[in-house]
Amino acid sequence: MSLPPEKAPELKQIIHNHLMKINIHDKIREVLAETVRDDTSSTHNQPLSEKDFLHALQRRGIIDSVMNDLHFAQQRLTDEEIQSPPKPATHYIDKDEIQLRKTNIDPCRRYLYLQVLGGKAFLEHLQEPEPFPGQVCSTFTLYMHFRNQRFRSKPVPCACEPDIKEGFLLEVHKDEIGEGSRMADGTTMLSICDPVHLVLIKTDTSSETTLVSSHLLDWRTVLSSTSGKTCIAVELMGVGSECKVPAGIMTVSLELYPPLTETISPDIITTQDENGVNRPVCSYVRMLRAGRLLEGPRQAARFVSLLAQEKAPVVGSGVGKHEQWCTLLAFLCRGKGDCEDHATLLCSLLLGFGLDAYVCVGTKAKGAPHTWVLTRGTDGSVTFWESLTAHRYLHQAIDPDAPPLVQQPKPSHPYRTVGCVFNHQSFLANCQPSDAVELCIFDFQNQSQWKAMSEEALKSVCSPGSSTSLPPVPPLTAPSLDPAAASNQLELEMRYLISEHRKDLDLATVWDDHLSYLLSSALSAYELERCTGVSCGNEEFQDAVRRAVPDGHTFKGFPIHFLHRNGRRAFATSLRSPFCDEIICCRGDHVRLAVRVRVFFYPENTCAVWVMFACKYRSVL
Repeated sequence: MSLPPEKAPELKQIIHNHLMKINIHDKIREVLAETVRDDTSSTHNQPLSEKDFLHALQRRGIIDSVMNDLHFAQQRLTDEEIQSPPKPATHYIDKDEIQLRKTNIDPCRRYLYLQVLGGKAFLEHLQEPEPFPGQVCSTFTLYMHFRNQRFRSKPVPCACEPDIKEGFLLEVHKDEIGEGSRMADGTTMLSICDPVHLVLIKTDTSSETTLVSSHLLDWRTVLSSTSGKTCIAVELMGVGSECKVPAGIMTVSLELYPPLTETISPDIITTQDENGVNRPVCSYVRMLRAGRLLEGPRQAARFVSLLAQEKAPVVGSGVGKHEQWCTLLAFLCRGKGDCEDHATLLCSLLLGFGLDAYVCVGTKAKGAPHTWVLTRGTDGSVTFWESLTAHRYLHQAIDPDAPPLVQQPKPSHPYRTVGCVFNHQSFLANCQPSDAVELCIFDFQNQSQWKAMSEEALKSVCSPGSSTSLPPVPPLTAPSLDPAAASNQLELEMRYLISEHRKDLDLATVWDDHLSYLLSSALSAYELERCTGVSCGNEEFQDAVRRAVPDGHTFKGFPIHFLHRNGRRAFATSLRSPFCDEIICCRGDHVRLAVRVRVFFYPENTCAVWVMFACKYRSVL
């Protein structure tokens, strides 16, 4: 029996849940330990292989037991079900599927096995009822970063005691040349001050994400354990104004492979856990290279702009703007943040592309606080980058001493004042007579205009290991989703929603597949223009449409852009436009409808979704 592609993730999730239910990890560890003991006591010198372990599992009956307990019901689909868009799965599945791969264990490396054994005391979900099978519910997902290694757990239903049970194998080694092939000893691991960064994200039933907690775990406590293994209760604190309030407790087991021959005294192991503290803004900017995931600065700006904006909530009767700067990992895991998070990420990426980039802190229209990015060219030119929209503005300062008849440049940017600029190496305060952006000269070497903080002072508070430093910047992850499959699925959903909407209006729906296909070139051109700022391909699209629309007929098209892949939400938003509503509800002679969807994926599975609705009909005078 062949399995439909959309059912594969659901099947994997069912099997995963079953294996966790029967505690398969402990059974496998028990068999492996027994096999190793038998091999040690035997006389032959052949090393154990994967085949030996599988044979041991089969001999103990574990494989047969797992297969006998799994039951799947075969169901024959009707013609109507085959033609309709896929319905939601009856079990929760992780749509952003992670491809599992076999890891080769290097016997010359040291590893830290971090196992999450579950959570408790998440009192916000004390009254949360246990979800029924097939019920859509809010979920917790745990994200992790340690020294360029990123992991995430499977989502589990939100509960007072969430059933997060996952294991992660972290590689521990120094980054210096020649150290990569050596096994890290106790002293070496003690010098690695990078914590394990844990981020807990809540996703509600409408796919909205909330940052629950961000915790820096000092893994080095395991270095003082004589068995090479320790189990700790990690208290996860809230974020922002609730950073002193516990969000819940996570039980974590730490184990070294292989264990140390000599342990380290607990007295010399110092904690690095920090949360809810004031940190220098320069520590939020690091030089970040995206590898082959982004092609240039403008595409980097496009990627950052696709991360949604969400202002930090203000609790209580506080007034004004509540500042809450997120670490890069928390920002990427949520997929949204405030303008400061966008600006520091964009500045880090532009520095990685070799530009002289700074974050500007100031105000925009009506005095609203704002941050954006500035780059300086070797020719002295200054360019502003709006991280929320990817728009670029060339700065031309106004000369206040020029004669009245001299024509002055008119600012095209929305910024009003600038108080300071900073990056990973410098912090400069604006000390010019006016802080109005249109009058400012961005000559940072001129000490009469910009007052710089000493580099030594910055290094003392921003260098790795200092009490106010942030963990290393996590690497960006490549998109794991197929853009063609995502585009097809969303387009089928849009067709279904349009047909049902017209059916409610007693209107028939006839699709023009050729016209739908022609809309693709326009959507590609729109995304290319957002990335590069250059418009192209419009002439070919217009010519193709003219050929596809017969004489005496009228063509109407409406493109719209989204940052999500929720079909019903996108359709409801589109109907609010009178132009789109006129197309979808079109009445007349020989009405033919068309819709095309293009999904463009960027790092972190961030997406730009373009939808174009169109119709053609015979004009009646």
